[in-house]
Amino acid sequence: MASEQVDSVDLVESDTVRQLAGAVLIAALTAVLAPFSIDLPGGIPFSFQVFGVFFAGLLLGGVWGGFSLLLYVLVGLAGAPVFSNFQAGVGYFFGPTGGFLVGFVVAAAVIGFVAHRSLTPQELDELSPVWITLALGAGLAVIYLIGLPWLASVNGWTLSRAASFMALFAVGDVLKVAITIGIVTGGNELLVGR
Repeated sequence: MASEQVDSVDLVESDTVRQLAGAVLIAALTAVLAPFSIDLPGGIPFSFQVFGVFFAGLLLGGVWGGFSLLLYVLVGLAGAPVFSNFQAGVGYFFGPTGGFLVGFVVAAAVIGFVAHRSLTPQELDELSPVWITLALGAGLAVIYLIGLPWLASVNGWTLSRAASFMALFAVGDVLKVAITIGIVTGGNELLVGR
């Protein structure tokens, strides 16, 4: 019997597989971080789920970062308890915080596009600290621009009442941006495996 040599065929490019795996990993990380929070003075919870949004955009870029958070939201809509305080489902999504979940998807994409300034993501250590800061600020703004009107509408509030209610949350979110910048610019060796 003569042995035949068969050429392998790549059905999917290896870069696509790597990005998809990264998207699934960040979605899972967000799901793990979301249920846990620390109560700050005044009863304002410091939730860790937004770190998943930040890292999705920074590590995966706009397309795959947005896809990662879309995957996270779809898993929660399907009934897996991956939202804050182990919540899930369509009812939760259409509640007061659903706009923030939509904002997470859009923010991850915005962060990726601003930080990388391209459809193709760069390595994390190639990103400028200035662009990282601008990207995270833009992403946080997007979350609030989508989440606040939704919160106001569902609760029957004015937009200014929703904004004043969320003001203390915004302080915590700005702190999360600062922590993320510190991790990425000061400790990116941990994130890029060096």
